[in-house]
Amino acid sequence: MKTIQWFPGHMAKAVRMMEENLKLCDAVAFVLDARAPASSFNPRLADMVGAKPVLFILNKGDLADGGADMAVSSMQRAGRAAVKIAAASRGALRPLTAAMESVCAEKRARLAEKGVNKPVRFLIAGIPNTGKSTVINLLAGGKKAQVGDKAGVTRAKQWVRCGAFELLDTPGTMPPSLADQRRARRLAYLGSVNDDILDREEVALALLEELWEKYPAALAERYGISGGTPLGMYEALCKRRGFVLRGNDYDYSRGAAALLDDLRKGRLGRICLDGEDDLREVGLV
Repeated sequence: MKTIQWFPGHMAKAVRMMEENLKLCDAVAFVLDARAPASSFNPRLADMVGAKPVLFILNKGDLADGGADMAVSSMQRAGRAAVKIAAASRGALRPLTAAMESVCAEKRARLAEKGVNKPVRFLIAGIPNTGKSTVINLLAGGKKAQVGDKAGVTRAKQWVRCGAFELLDTPGTMPPSLADQRRARRLAYLGSVNDDILDREEVALALLEELWEKYPAALAERYGISGGTPLGMYEALCKRRGFVLRGNDYDYSRGAAALLDDLRKGRLGRICLDGEDDLREVGLV
């Protein structure tokens, strides 16, 4: 499979913007994808934060299995503030605000001592398509930030006032280099890498191989797959979904699109592709 790298010019500009605006913020919230919390963590952004309080928000928790809960527990044991939510649900508001208040409690206390009543400023950061803008809209109680289901929707900074908080929404930013291609592939599966730069059929083959290793029952239930080579599973998927061309050739393009869409929208069930070793390798535990 071809090496996956994606760091367009607007991301370099976004990193510089975050570095310039970080001094205006009291704390930082990193939004991760709960289905791949280590893979969706950008250490480059974490290096910029310094001593500021940090909250890790594992979003899309409704699409993740117990592996995401394990990740939260492991991060908390390592002394990191972390919470799992599904920002598309209003029920996530209470645990999210509680976690944010806990992170900024010392800042609030210092402001109270000085008799100052002003919102605490959070910089909201992360890689593309983890749901940063959805998190902001949850806190704001409406559509204040632009939302989309593809990578790269937010291209400019925007300040949003949310009651006791003021939030800086920033563009999704990838690391300049994706050194671990195993985790890079997981970002491609989940839509954090622009689909237009990918060979989606290669991505689908890699995804089938990983899902068969970790979630064989999901493939069996959805596509009737009972094992075999990645190509054999791919053809079984196409046959099951009716993606067959004249001459009994398979429409691999439609098969790839269907598989990726099913994964991203939760039709294959709840998953978590990262494990404890992944968290350790990126420095989250």
